[in-house]
Amino acid sequence: MSSALIPLREQLLATPMLSIGLTLAAFFAGGWLFARLGRPSWCPGILFSAMLLAATLALLGIDYADYRAGAGWLMLLLGPATVALGVPLYQQLPRIRAVWKPLLISLPPAAMLAALYAVGIAWLLGATPEVLASLAPKSVTAPIAIGITEQLGGVIPLMMGGLLITGVVTTACVGLLARRLRLHDPRVLGFVLGVNGHVIGTVRAFELGPTAGAFASLGMSLTGIFSALFLPLAWRLVGL
Repeated sequence: MSSALIPLREQLLATPMLSIGLTLAAFFAGGWLFARLGRPSWCPGILFSAMLLAATLALLGIDYADYRAGAGWLMLLLGPATVALGVPLYQQLPRIRAVWKPLLISLPPAAMLAALYAVGIAWLLGATPEVLASLAPKSVTAPIAIGITEQLGGVIPLMMGGLLITGVVTTACVGLLARRLRLHDPRVLGFVLGVNGHVIGTVRAFELGPTAGAFASLGMSLTGIFSALFLPLAWRLVGL
């Protein structure tokens, strides 16, 4: 990077404008590329955006901590965006009431397994407690996962990377397994995407239809609530 541009970069980093501008530019560029490629189910548009943003930060020599400090303003929007998912839930309330028993029965084991298999694999590979704490909430939507990670003593940037990978892998695997198992019920597909793939899976579910999107919102919300109660308690019980 030219030394003449360094003072300008430092001045821009002193305000949130550079981080917000780079984030929005990467988001729209990733969405455009995703559409140009025919909206592949195996690779959501958010992955393109994340890769473009990471490449831009590396090219400009911007430290992630500096970028995150400026992008914190955007993080404030995650909470209201998550709450807004209550609208499709209300619209699909009759269908949700019809299957509330199997949903409540399947949620706890699904949410526990989503956390335990990642922590278990990392533990077998010799990961530190800090890394384990960062991976535990990988299937929880970001506003809740950030609070859980801080409470467990994890690293938020590592947790965010786990969130991205989990969401991308979930959308690819659910689509593949649905075809193999000939599963077409939008309620089941949406709930699975929401429980395992958090907001990235929910975005994919809304592409399948409003019913799948509503059940994904439900799965994501219930997983967040259950994990916020279960993970800190489990952490204290195992003594990590």
